[in-house]
Order: sequence, then structure tokens, then C-alpha cells
Amino acid sequence: MRIGNIDLGERPVFLAPMEDVTDIGFRLLCKRFGASMVYTEFVSAEALVRDVKSTVQKLTISDEERPVGIQIYGRDTDAMVEAARMVEQAGPDVIDLNFGCPVKKVAGKGAGAGMLQNIPKMLDITRQVVQAVKMPVTVKTRLGWNSEQLIITTLAEQLQDCGIQALTIHGRTRSQMYTGQADWTLIGEVKRNPRIHIPIIGNGDITSPESALQAFERYGVDAIMVGRATFGAPWIFKEIRDFLAEADGESHPLSFNEKLDILEELLRINVERIDEQRGIIHTRRHLAATPIFKGIANFRPTRIAMLRATHMDELLAILENTRELLGK
Repeated sequence: MRIGNIDLGERPVFLAPMEDVTDIGFRLLCKRFGASMVYTEFVSAEALVRDVKSTVQKLTISDEERPVGIQIYGRDTDAMVEAARMVEQAGPDVIDLNFGCPVKKVAGKGAGAGMLQNIPKMLDITRQVVQAVKMPVTVKTRLGWNSEQLIITTLAEQLQDCGIQALTIHGRTRSQMYTGQADWTLIGEVKRNPRIHIPIIGNGDITSPESALQAFERYGVDAIMVGRATFGAPWIFKEIRDFLAEADGESHPLSFNEKLDILEELLRINVERIDEQRGIIHTRRHLAATPIFKGIANFRPTRIAMLRATHMDELLAILENTRELLGK
């Protein structure tokens, strides 16, 4: 599969852009474990144009994480075009347009998935951004606004006509937010459309190597994108790639100790990158969601202590004590 001149190999697996998750430290870990392409947290076009420091910092990328995409969102055409030009100067491999974020503070203001209620504006923004930059422009969106407005099959052709070089489809409507099951049938329909010639990337409920294989084999997508299942588990890319590569369908997951080492490394990265207090807070999402502690008897007090820790040494001691108690 290719996006522009970027060769992503066969059946690539992408890290989805996620606010407060896909910072550079986490992206590098996911890349280490086999993510074919990673994306930054999404960037507000308006804030970027206004030179908001925290937003501008999101444009920081490294050569070690390439290929990497920077995703922008907004509702104003001029701001999106100007932001795209600024992003191009940051040197990513892809500029992605977010027309899929369902949260109220974004979609409720007409940006993100809010654009699904204003298709002419979405197409105008896409067309003008494509014309304004020289690098590949891609789009991420959803099936439609709600179950009565499932417009993705038509929208995919319209976006392709605007000049985008790949389309990511999340198999939910905006109304669903992140609830219920992702519906991949329409994603498959878009991919089977003979008029579609750009790569189609499927997103939604890729939570295991088995679901990844099903996405490729049943729906024929060119690539898959993994989001929430990466929380506390950057190694999921290794597990998926191992599973896809093995003729007998057997994956080779890392041991508990190896996974705990990775979470401790993530903590150290975040503390060094930000500061101790905020680095720990930033790591809590991963510690709360990681699958490695699931099913451990009487683990709740340890989990509470882990999520209340305020110093790195304290938190590392809790994690190491857990390792010893489990005899891993």
C-alpha cells in the first residue's frame, strides 16, 4: 500500500491520532513495536494560526517515528488552509484532515464530525488544502452524522475527487460517539466501489490480532488504524503483525515482565519530557487501561494506590511490588 510516494508495505497497521495520548513518546514506542505509521494528537487550526504555544508544540516530530502524519481540525476554510501550510513546514509525511472527532467541544462547533452536517464546507476545505500544499493530504471521518444519514459511500467519492490520497473511515456515526459496535459493512462497501482508487483505511474496534485479520480478509481494507486498544499496550502492534505474518495464525505476545518494563519506560519518558507531576498524570491513562493487570485477584487497592501516586519513585515502587507479588 502507498500514500503518495510513501511505501507502507502489505497490510499496514496505523496508530490513530488521539488527544492527550499520541504524544511523541508514545508514538515512538508504538513505532518500535511495529506501527506502520503514527499520527500526532489532532491540532486546532485556529489555535495554530493564533500561535498558541501548546498547539504549536504538537507539531514536533522526529525522524525516528517516520512515516508520521499531523492531523488538523477546524471549521474555517482560511484557517485550515493556513494551518496546513504551517504543518507542511514542520515536515510530516502526511497532512490528515479530521472530519470525524465526535466530542461536543469540537463537533458541536461545526468542526471534526460536525462537518458531516455541512458537506459542501467539508469538500471546500479539503479541496483548498490539497491545492495549498505539496505533500499528501488524507482525511479521517465517520459513516455519517447518525443512522439516518449514512453518507460515507457517496462522501468517499466526493473526497477522492477533491484530491486526497487516502481515506480513513471510523465505522460509527457521530451520534454513536464511541458506544456500540463499529459497523464495518459500509467500510467494505466503499472499498469494493470500483470508482474508488485511493487506499481505504478501516478504524473502529480493532482490539486484537484476530479482529485485525478479519478487517483485512472480510472487508478488504488497505490498512487498519488502532486507537483505544493501544492505551497501556503499545505492544499491540507487535501482536497484530506477528499474527498477520504467521501462517498458522499464532502470535507471540511479550511476557508480563516485558510489558511492565515498557510501561515503566513510558512513565520515565513522560516525566523527562514534561515534568514529574504532569508526566505521572499523563501516564495514568495507560496504567488505568493496560490489559496486563486485568484478572488479577484483589488488585483494586493496588490500582487505587497506583493511580494516586504523585512521585515517580513511589509509582515505580508500586509497579515493582506488583511484579514481585505475582512472582513474574
